[in-house]
Amino acid sequence: MSQTKYFRLPRWIILVVDIAIVFFSLTLAYLLRFNFDIPQDEIQDFYKAYPTVLGIRLFSFFITKVYRGIIRYTSSSDIIRISSVLLVGTMVMFILNFITFAINKAYITPTSVLLIEFISTSLLMIVLRIVAKMLYFEFRFSKKPKLDVIIYGAGELGVIAKRTLDRDRAAKYNIVAFVDHHKKRINTRIEGIKVYSPEKLNNLVDDNHVSHLIISSNSIEKSQKNKLIEECLNHDITVRDVPPIENWINGELSFNQIKHVKIEDLLGRDEIEIDLNKIGEQVNNKVILVTGASGSIGSEICRQLLKFKPKKLIMFDQAESPMFELNVELLSTYSKVNWEVVVGDIRNKERLENTFINFNPQMVFHAAAYKHVPLMENNPCEAVETNVGGTKILADLSVKYSIEKFVFISTDKAVNPTNVMGASKRTAEIYVQSLNKVSKTKFITTRFGNVLGSNGSVIPVFKKQIDRGGPVTVTHPEITRFFMTIPEACKLVLEAGTIGVGGEIFVFDMGESVKILDLAKKMIQLSGLQLGIDIQITFAGLRPGEKIKEELFSDKEMMLTTHNSKILIAKVREYTFDEVLPIINNLLHLAKKQNNNNLIAGVKALIPEYKSNNSEYSSLDKQTIKE
Repeated sequence: MSQTKYFRLPRWIILVVDIAIVFFSLTLAYLLRFNFDIPQDEIQDFYKAYPTVLGIRLFSFFITKVYRGIIRYTSSSDIIRISSVLLVGTMVMFILNFITFAINKAYITPTSVLLIEFISTSLLMIVLRIVAKMLYFEFRFSKKPKLDVIIYGAGELGVIAKRTLDRDRAAKYNIVAFVDHHKKRINTRIEGIKVYSPEKLNNLVDDNHVSHLIISSNSIEKSQKNKLIEECLNHDITVRDVPPIENWINGELSFNQIKHVKIEDLLGRDEIEIDLNKIGEQVNNKVILVTGASGSIGSEICRQLLKFKPKKLIMFDQAESPMFELNVELLSTYSKVNWEVVVGDIRNKERLENTFINFNPQMVFHAAAYKHVPLMENNPCEAVETNVGGTKILADLSVKYSIEKFVFISTDKAVNPTNVMGASKRTAEIYVQSLNKVSKTKFITTRFGNVLGSNGSVIPVFKKQIDRGGPVTVTHPEITRFFMTIPEACKLVLEAGTIGVGGEIFVFDMGESVKILDLAKKMIQLSGLQLGIDIQITFAGLRPGEKIKEELFSDKEMMLTTHNSKILIAKVREYTFDEVLPIINNLLHLAKKQNNNNLIAGVKALIPEYKSNNSEYSSLDKQTIKE
């Protein structure tokens, strides 16, 4: 593999130039000291000073190797090093002056001359290196076309971003404008660059060949940011984002840290408001059990709970490696908070009961579940044993050991289910809601759709496909999904658990549904690629049990509001515990027998709205249910 070779000056030439600078500076210092008319009695000392000063400078340069640095890479650390070496040399000459004056009552070199020589030598050596560096980069990259860039945000972050781009000579960025929504900054100039209002963005794009827009504002609202990114994508402009200051390396921003905007930034919403005081009152000084603690939702619930300083947090999961990673992460952040890691399966009653006996939890957040629709469609017995059986064991033990609140995390796929996974979660909803009627434990259910970045969700899959060069696989051109960020979903789970009095099914406002095809196209654009040229999209067809459109509640369910506009209550068909218990026990019995058809038929009998879609169990919707 060939490598580009650059001309490099021999080190001895740089040393000679540095010594020449010292010689020139010393001569200039004498001339300035005596107003360009050196007295005759100073001439003799003048000639004595040269070997002393040049000798000390040469020795210090040779020892410290200041001449060995590559000039085109001169940095602030090199400048500090040069200044330090010169300063130490000057201090040595001051000491020699002091000694000779004590002995002979005469200086080798006048003190004022030493000061002028130090200042002159420092400036010339530093300026020479900086000029050489600038000339090198100007010559090296003069033929590269400049990329027109707009920076959104004319505050301190924007100025830092501009200077970072200016330093990145290899990329040759040309800052054509700042854009800012603050009225006081509009029509001003910052380092020679004019600030425009956001309304002028389209004109700026039309008048220039803008290739990049860099967002460097902390005050821009999420909706405003989304609109800005959408406009840029429509003009094939690459959007980058300046990271928060706390993420900068050694407190400095580098160009490589200015990353491409992520699809999560487009799908995310403005920060939600929750009642932290109420959550704190419920959680503080309590022993709390979280199942599925190493999963996407479970781990975030653990992080958020720890902020409220529970008495003890019990993190329960069977996934050993993710639990280890979560434990390591929490140790680095919450070293003084008390928590316990328990590796176990929620289907193992003995293991769960031992956890209740040893730790005496007062609240339970149940996030453990099988969640992947295609896998569960092919393994219905496992889905029922875990999502229904595991939930039943946990709920029964919660009643037995007088748990105050049990928060069950369900899914939007439980609404009018078309697959085994959704039907199993709806079955679990029915059980805990009916159990609420006959127990002192308050059972609360929460429903929400897809969360951004969760394991196995569509966004990480698309990212991997894009990184591989495609194709990006979409199941159906019309398929849509609801999305919510993991922190947002978990905040709402905590608040729902706080305001719930038992028996409710809380449904979270997921915003507008997103067309997955549009999502794939935007992810490709955000990656700086062109659809149809750099990468392709293919359609694989709906997977077994998959819906084209998800629902947050069915037509038969009434929705009630709460104090939080993001949280609604679904009024669903309710069952009595005596009615439900034998049905659930029978389903678990069928699951043990591994008889898929009889098991699914039993679930359909319990949930009449369960109609299989694109599944081998679709035929059961037309058959008489077997007892």
